[in-house]
Amino acid sequence: MDLEYWELLTGEAIEEEEEEIAYRDIWVVAEVEDGVLTPVSLEMVGKAREMAAGLGAYVQAVLLGEGLEGLDQELIQRGADGVYLADDPRLAEYHLETYAQVLGDLFQEQKPEIILFGATELGQELAPRLAQRLGTGLISDCLTLSIDETERVLLATHPVYGGEYFHVSSFLGAKPQIATVRPGAFRLPFADEYRSGEVEEMAVNLEGIEGQVRVLSVSAEEAQPQVPLSEARVIVAGGRGLGDAEGFALVEELAEALGGQVAGTRGARDEGWIGEERQVGLSEITVKPDLYIACGIPGDVHHYFAMQESKFVVAIHKDPNAPIFKVADIGIVGDPKEIIPPLLAELRAL
Repeated sequence: MDLEYWELLTGEAIEEEEEEIAYRDIWVVAEVEDGVLTPVSLEMVGKAREMAAGLGAYVQAVLLGEGLEGLDQELIQRGADGVYLADDPRLAEYHLETYAQVLGDLFQEQKPEIILFGATELGQELAPRLAQRLGTGLISDCLTLSIDETERVLLATHPVYGGEYFHVSSFLGAKPQIATVRPGAFRLPFADEYRSGEVEEMAVNLEGIEGQVRVLSVSAEEAQPQVPLSEARVIVAGGRGLGDAEGFALVEELAEALGGQVAGTRGARDEGWIGEERQVGLSEITVKPDLYIACGIPGDVHHYFAMQESKFVVAIHKDPNAPIFKVADIGIVGDPKEIIPPLLAELRAL
């Protein structure tokens, strides 16, 4: 019976129950650099795949830009069930206003349960603005993610007080649940060439929206920047065991000879040998290179968990009981200032 007719007939007002909005699936906002997907984008897809299995949900990826051929299939091979693709010349360059408009419209329509961004320049700028637009919260710079399957709540570990402590946060009733993920926090998922998924091309509506930043001219060619330390394939790291700045200079020479990058511990940072952007630690940068050479680093828990996914570890330290030797593939007991010079001589003779 029509509700208005019943009210006229009986004189009783009937309150309609509001339909509960069904938030669904785990969504990953993928990023592209130089025509390829960033590692953190693939890492997030792999982690989302793990969490989705416990929720009975799908993994959806969002890809914005121009000239994205083949990247949608790579996301599917890494674990996405579907990809929302906006391949449009107006999105060729990242602008906060245009990307926020496209993603905001998509998320308001599709109602994601969880949204993951990389803790990158793009993610750190977009995620809080979208959280505000969608009326929800944000957990930033996450190192671990898990799901309370009973409550369907995202649990995230992230550093607080400058990385001195770690805190586990969750969402209480807020949807969607948005988090940014630190690059290198998760393993790169296996690419299954036999996986299939759906690709949906998005209609982009940017009427009245344009980026506020324009490149007017380029005054000089800039050298190509190094890949981030979290993505380096070869890392030579030093600690206080090197003794002084001259000892640490040997680490820099070894890294250059191997075509790798320099890193260090909190002790090396305190001594002024490296900056914060070179410090390997759970509250700073986690790494997973093919080769990690630890020079004068005892290997405390804080450092170990930040480099434990390195494929091959070489440790050089005076103390034969240093914890680093328990995880090293090759351990050399001795003063790094005496051991590194012969290694450099051999490398330069090749």
